[in-house]
Amino acid sequence: MKPIVLLLCAQIFCGAVVAQKFSEIPVWSGGAPESNGITDPEVTENDRCMNISEAVMYVYLPEKQKNTGAAVIICPGGGYARESIVHEGHDFAKWLIERGVAGIVLKYRLPNQHHAIPLSDAQRAIRIVRSRAGEWDVNPSKIGIAGFSAGGHLAATAGTHFDTGNTSAADPLERLSSRPDFLVLFYPVVTMKEEFTHMGSRTFLIGQGYKPDLVRLYSNEDQVTPQTPPVFIVLSDDDRAVLPRNSIEFYTALKEYGVPASLHIIPFGGHGWGTNPSHRCFKEWSVPLESWLTGMITK
Repeated sequence: MKPIVLLLCAQIFCGAVVAQKFSEIPVWSGGAPESNGITDPEVTENDRCMNISEAVMYVYLPEKQKNTGAAVIICPGGGYARESIVHEGHDFAKWLIERGVAGIVLKYRLPNQHHAIPLSDAQRAIRIVRSRAGEWDVNPSKIGIAGFSAGGHLAATAGTHFDTGNTSAADPLERLSSRPDFLVLFYPVVTMKEEFTHMGSRTFLIGQGYKPDLVRLYSNEDQVTPQTPPVFIVLSDDDRAVLPRNSIEFYTALKEYGVPASLHIIPFGGHGWGTNPSHRCFKEWSVPLESWLTGMITK
């Protein structure tokens, strides 16, 4: 694996300045096993990263005196066509480290209708964090994954499509479990079913037309089992971009299988509000999430 690059000064991501100490490492140091077919150069515009063909992790570690041993991998949203990496990525990582939780922003490869690629990146990221738990002072059984909108779909997919590792794999990372220990979902896309999916996300993930096998595979409300990790979900009641039914169906499935879950529906806010402290939704999600995370970390 390539050495970590430690960045100490203010950096610009997609046109926005992120002033924070963090580390940057590739998800696939030897090259990804499959291309997403994107050959245009990566484009940055305001908070939006586009044409992402290489997956990268930005690792924020809390101060030692605050460290709880927990870590959260963060998947920004953007309809699987782009990624809002600052207000749904770096900003959340900084919120987490103030609470003693390592925040790891995953700039995953966009699918470009190669449906397995985002999940492959997320699973690899989980394995990497487990492999470096000692180095980063992380408890390998306290590694969660969070996501916003389409990134929420990716996080929910990681929480319902995982393996315990292949003990005979040549790659040591592949011997580790890809199961996250908990999920945090912000206004997530959950389903691929036409009646309540976000069609843009579906098209960029699995392509146009009705593909029943892929629709079922990535309709995560149908993939819940008793082994699905605990979930925190927050969304707005007036979200018209990603219908609240996504979260409600997922929560219902979680309860059917006895999976611990916490569902918070804010009566206002619409879609895509991110983690900006100045937004009117901030207290509505941050207070209950901090309490819930404390429970996950200390249990």
